[in-house]
Amino acid sequence: MFTILTGAQFGDEGKGKIVDLLSQDYDIVVRFQGGNNAGHTVIVGDDTYKLHLIPSGVLTDARLLIGPGVVVDPRVLIQEIEMLKSAGIRVTPEKLGIDAKASIIMPYHIEMDKLREQRRTQKIGTTARGIGFAYIDKISRDEVRLADLAHKNDFLATMDELAPQKERAILDLGGDPDVVRDSIPDYTGYGAILKPYITDVSYELNIALNHDMNVLAEGAQGAHLDIIHGTQKYVTSSSTVAGSACAYLGVGPKRVDQVIGVVKAYITRVGEGPLPTEQAGEIGDLLREAGGEFGTTTGRPRRCGWFDAPLARKAVYLNAYTGIALTKLDVLTGIDPIRICIGYEFDGQCNEYPPELSSELERCVPVYEEVEGWDQDISGAEDFSDLPAAAQGYVHRIEDLLGVTIQIVSVGPKREQVLFV
Repeated sequence: MFTILTGAQFGDEGKGKIVDLLSQDYDIVVRFQGGNNAGHTVIVGDDTYKLHLIPSGVLTDARLLIGPGVVVDPRVLIQEIEMLKSAGIRVTPEKLGIDAKASIIMPYHIEMDKLREQRRTQKIGTTARGIGFAYIDKISRDEVRLADLAHKNDFLATMDELAPQKERAILDLGGDPDVVRDSIPDYTGYGAILKPYITDVSYELNIALNHDMNVLAEGAQGAHLDIIHGTQKYVTSSSTVAGSACAYLGVGPKRVDQVIGVVKAYITRVGEGPLPTEQAGEIGDLLREAGGEFGTTTGRPRRCGWFDAPLARKAVYLNAYTGIALTKLDVLTGIDPIRICIGYEFDGQCNEYPPELSSELERCVPVYEEVEGWDQDISGAEDFSDLPAAAQGYVHRIEDLLGVTIQIVSVGPKREQVLFV
């Protein structure tokens, strides 16, 4: 069975927890796009693991893979491996495989990312992790791949070709060009450490599926940060929707069995860009504090708002979800009434689907319906039927609006705080 899991909003939906939960039934968990601009948090008991590159199934027996569509900062990856080792979790080459064609994030990518954002009149809100510039080099065929990094002579030859152009680019942006060559000795060391992890991810996955093994593809960010279909230009640099998993991993679309969308019971966003239901006052502050809405990667406070059905409906169209995991329902406890955006007023018309352009989405005025809230603590519920009627009604209303079955409801941050509907 081949399952693809993606975020249905702007990232930060709680994908790490859901992947950790589901991966207990999977033989392989594979990350298919993005870089260490993503942060997936897994909480087991009193232990919290913040992951940026290693798939969230690391706490299970699953084989972990990082696909060729991921851009890898080797320093961050090695730090994660060491962090897990210090917690008693050994991530050996038998546990983790990284595709030879994965692009390497170099220090000059990070420097150019920072400098370019500083020069923008209209900020994007980049995490400044070098993700976009690493993807630019992949598209322009000027990338450093893991295969290059793992072979010292190949890496040095590649850098002899690339270094002059990167130095000129950094000078043009007003930065220090020394960053290009100063890091080369360190990176040859990273290549030696990561060389044993190299594998052919596409081949591994197809052979596994041929043998009826279960594969879970883990996406990063969310549908509305997709480079093509998201709220341009406030998006990430990769394709975040389910269909891209097949292209990034080298697995044909006919092999996909199910697509799971992860949706927060409200909505959040980090960085700039339109967020029609954003609540800047008391409700926004309440959601942020109760939900711990601070970026896993950057620590930045997330912008919070009411659940946005038009945006979620578009995510359903973009991903063809067969089921949904609804997270952080517990955060809405104590709010009464609860509002749900069911449409937008735009240019004198009411629409149930978002406009295509970000400039138009910014002008949309939410149309809300109010539903009954609840005061009971639901974090200890063991069955969906244990939830207050109002909480059950909220879940079913979202299900009706999206036309997709909600299969999982999360009522707290820990692994066991999950209800199967």
